[in-house]
Amino acid sequence: MVATNPIANAQQHTIRQKITLDSVKLADCENPTNTALTLPYNRQKFFGQQPQNNFKKMKKKILIVSANPKNTDRLRLDEEVREIQAGLERSKKRDEFEIIPKFAVRPQDLRRALLDYEPEIVHFSGHGASTQGLVLENDSGQAQLVSTEALTRLFGLFQDKVECVLMNACYSEVQAQAIFQHIDYVVGMNQEIGDEAAIEFAVGFYDALGADKSYEVAYEFGCISIDLKSIPESSAPVLKTRKNIVKKIQLISALPLENPEGQVPLESAFYIERSPVESDCYEEMLKAGGLIRIKAPRQMGKSSLMSRVLNYASQKSYQTAYLNFQSADAEFLDSLDMFLQWFCASVTDSLGLPDKLDDDWKGVLGSKNKCTNYFQRYLLKEIDSPIVLGLDEVDEVFKHPTIATDFFGLLRAWHERAKNDAVWKKLRLVIVHSKEVYIPLNINQSPFNVGLPVELPELNQAQVQDLVQRHGLIWTNSQVEDLIDLVGGHPYLVRVALYEIARGRMTWKQLQEIVPTEAGPYGDHLRRHLLNLQGDENLLAALKQVMITDKAVDIGTVEAFKLRSMGLVKFKGNDVMPFCKLYQIYFCERLKLEN
Repeated sequence: MVATNPIANAQQHTIRQKITLDSVKLADCENPTNTALTLPYNRQKFFGQQPQNNFKKMKKKILIVSANPKNTDRLRLDEEVREIQAGLERSKKRDEFEIIPKFAVRPQDLRRALLDYEPEIVHFSGHGASTQGLVLENDSGQAQLVSTEALTRLFGLFQDKVECVLMNACYSEVQAQAIFQHIDYVVGMNQEIGDEAAIEFAVGFYDALGADKSYEVAYEFGCISIDLKSIPESSAPVLKTRKNIVKKIQLISALPLENPEGQVPLESAFYIERSPVESDCYEEMLKAGGLIRIKAPRQMGKSSLMSRVLNYASQKSYQTAYLNFQSADAEFLDSLDMFLQWFCASVTDSLGLPDKLDDDWKGVLGSKNKCTNYFQRYLLKEIDSPIVLGLDEVDEVFKHPTIATDFFGLLRAWHERAKNDAVWKKLRLVIVHSKEVYIPLNINQSPFNVGLPVELPELNQAQVQDLVQRHGLIWTNSQVEDLIDLVGGHPYLVRVALYEIARGRMTWKQLQEIVPTEAGPYGDHLRRHLLNLQGDENLLAALKQVMITDKAVDIGTVEAFKLRSMGLVKFKGNDVMPFCKLYQIYFCERLKLEN
């Protein structure tokens, strides 16, 4: 993120921005390419140029790999390496480190350097692409993505040698989260980071290592170095450490396990962040008139995420209001006027203000105008700080198309007014829903095509492994893979399995035998899905088509999106396939299908 501090703005002209390259070929670490690497300034005194160790005393090797493809923004990578070198050369432990720089690095250059030098520290400088991976170069000097999965497998092969990986690139926390299952210390960035901040962090980090500090302390020095220059990006670097996980497991295993039902409490040790989802939401909330749309099947963590967004807003001294539309009595859903009065009264109550509806709900103005005036003349003026309004379970409104059309059109109008009206800039919205929006909304009157869209992903293998450890369990990678094969990366389904095993109610083998039945721990969950399907013959027929095969099938757009909204299928291109084996086994048995 570009710094807003005037001094920092003068320094930070380049952002190590998140790169999105849909046309870039996704690379693994085996693609054969070759690029000659040159040193732009004299490093012969300090940099080792050959794989073999030329020093009498064994040195800790720091492999610095950098890439700045021709079709990406220019970065000050040479300066970063020079500053790291200067800091270590003046340190008291300078004879214990050897820097090995590699520029214009391609996938196979990274693999070969790890094999040739066997470094203890690997430092990447360049561009990040969030969930897509890191950006290296191809033979032509153009951008080439290396996937998170490929990087994780590569570093897994060097886990006995590499101690620390530092990825000085935007949104590289995704890779850090995956790699630290193999490497003890991994640093990534949870947001955009400018050149100045990236360099300051690197210099502070290696200055501390040169002073014989630990990786944890070096990380803190890196963050402090950013703060000392008044650059507002010191929260960007994130340290993932397996050492802390061991301590955390010991702590958590001594605590009562949490029954995985409903929203995950803010203080819970069992909430798993799905980077960069949380940081993206926090950033959007800081924007005037910000709007976040969180969509995912039930029990995927939507409300838990929203509660953390509201909590983040509270920490920023914003006022917050939470509204769950399931709490609306049926009488308020019969007319738009009654609904909007309930809406205004509920928000007022959540903000802790006295009800003044009688003052604004008079005259011949329509209900939407009265609601708008109530917010503009009372709620938004009464409170000086921004107000974040969390709207949960808005699916309930979809059931009443007439109300839905006017209400969602009103929210969109407020969002548009925030672009120019100072009063409305204070209002930020978080809208949470499970289902696709099938009500006929004018594209210019819908809040579902503006703001920040967030579709919560499944947990990946590293995140499931993290949950396993937090439950005090010691599992192999193959056991984690078996769990994912059974229930996917569904947070609720994963936590239920781990909860039952961690409290000693059943073994993994026993769980496998009983889970696809209504007598198992997923009985209520599975039965609810079955009952919902039985009320829609077309949807049930579409589900049968999906469950009888392991291949992706085309069942039509409407049915596909409805089943996806229920969380029963996942997309593969335009076709769909069973979300997980649990659903496939259960529905095949209950519906007498042959797979």
